[in-house]
Amino acid sequence: MIPVRDSVFCRTPPYAVVTLIVMNAVVFLFMLGLDPRAANRFIAEYALIPILYTPPPGVYVPPLGLVDYLRPITSTFLHGGWLHILLNMWTLWLFGCALESRLGTGRFVAFYLACGLAAGVVHVAFNAGSQIPTLGASGAVAGVIAAYAWSYPRAEIKVLVPIIIFPLFFDIPAMGFALFWFGLQLLQGYGAMMAPEMGAGIAWWAHAGGFVAGVGLLYLLAPENRRPMPWDHIGRR
Repeated sequence: MIPVRDSVFCRTPPYAVVTLIVMNAVVFLFMLGLDPRAANRFIAEYALIPILYTPPPGVYVPPLGLVDYLRPITSTFLHGGWLHILLNMWTLWLFGCALESRLGTGRFVAFYLACGLAAGVVHVAFNAGSQIPTLGASGAVAGVIAAYAWSYPRAEIKVLVPIIIFPLFFDIPAMGFALFWFGLQLLQGYGAMMAPEMGAGIAWWAHAGGFVAGVGLLYLLAPENRRPMPWDHIGRR
């Protein structure tokens, strides 16, 4: 289920959203220009690797440096392929613009990075000892989805459901979309725990962690003078 458009008017220019998208694109294009060995080294240096923080007994891990503590953040600017980055950046654009209007640019940046950090912490907790690098903005974007839905629960989200070669479009309330999306992450996360080979290398619990963080951080950071108003909705499109 891919979100295509929403029905909320953005009151202010989305400076933070555009900047984050550009930063992700620049890092992605930089990685594309690296040879395979250099790209793997770059990922090893900046992606989130749980074993660095939760080594199994008897496994030596070098002392952590500043970059290692920043990995939950730096990993959100890395992506593993075109589809990965396009889906994340499109979702960030679709839901982030209205959310930035509510939070303000500075608060939105803090919110986004905090959701990415929370997603990383949850991922490490559920994947202790894993040596597999994790990368992508999905955890931070999950927080954006959650905060958008809690801010504008009745906003109309037009979604695309690809059924073989026949695309199906329909409208769904933002809260319904967010809860369905969150439930899917939990279902996939539990499935991956029961059958790790079915996890497809996706950090389901990081998504769930970012989502929950998004709800909590919204109430912590949202200023009273930017409460959602009825005229924020521009109606059915």
